[in-house]
Amino acid sequence: MQEKIHDFIEKIRAAKSIAVMAHKNPDGDALCCVLAMARLIELNFGKRCICVYDGNIPAYLDNIPMRGRACYVEHIDTNEVFDLAILMDYGARHQIGAPLRIAERAATTVEIDHHRNDAPMSDLCINDDNAAATGVILFDIMRGAGWRYDADVLDLLAVAILTDTGNFKFARDGAPLARMAWLVDAGVNIRHLMESMNNKPRKAVQVEARAAANAEFFYHGRLALAVIERRDYRNMDGRGELVLNLLAQIRGVEYIVLLKQQKENQIGMSIRSRGKAIDHIAAAFGGGGHMRAAGAVVCDSLENVRRRVVEIFKGE
Repeated sequence: MQEKIHDFIEKIRAAKSIAVMAHKNPDGDALCCVLAMARLIELNFGKRCICVYDGNIPAYLDNIPMRGRACYVEHIDTNEVFDLAILMDYGARHQIGAPLRIAERAATTVEIDHHRNDAPMSDLCINDDNAAATGVILFDIMRGAGWRYDADVLDLLAVAILTDTGNFKFARDGAPLARMAWLVDAGVNIRHLMESMNNKPRKAVQVEARAAANAEFFYHGRLALAVIERRDYRNMDGRGELVLNLLAQIRGVEYIVLLKQQKENQIGMSIRSRGKAIDHIAAAFGGGGHMRAAGAVVCDSLENVRRRVVEIFKGE
């Protein structure tokens, strides 16, 4: 790890222009790591990075530090050749979206990720698919490099860890808790951060609550399946975590699937498990993710995807 950190530092020092990006439709881990990385480089190397994203950022992240530094990809020149592109929490090449052009044209690329990726695309990979969040890896880089930080960096790392662990529900070991303890001792106010993220639009909450109320249950209640149709999808905020969390509270439910009709024949799928692995199910639909939290985007009708989901869980 220290050798990779040293290599990373040298690449930052050599770069005159730096772009930082993550996966399309960034969540808390992705966006906060992009912004925290940019701020760390600014504090320790005196270089201002461009923070670029594609898709939509959920409203619950409106109040995070440095939110205004995130630049929508259509507002920058993707033909510009950067000296260094840093990919945070990107998962796989096809999940980056339009900023992929920047990464492909950059003189050097570095990736920092906690997703399993059998086809990394960077000159330097600081990846750990055992880490609970990319924020955990970035925390370790910051500490290992002895970098200076400020309150914004600490808050961003805390939000990254909180959101990607589901407030520690998905933590597989004590690592994210240990990092959070350090962050709290350094001044992070968890209650304040949590309150700042209670920021969903009313229609978004109503759409998700309605989807949870209308969920179907299969295999003696072990599988909960919820649907958000196209007419309601535009009012969503984020990936539908409220639906997933509500259904996960029901006794006897082991698997939760949320289908989001993004377009007529494009269905976003979020899958959660309370115990057993489900990443292989996401992979069967062309997606991926973590052992108990995964997803996919499927080009098919809503009814066909629903039928396939029910069928594939028959053997689980």
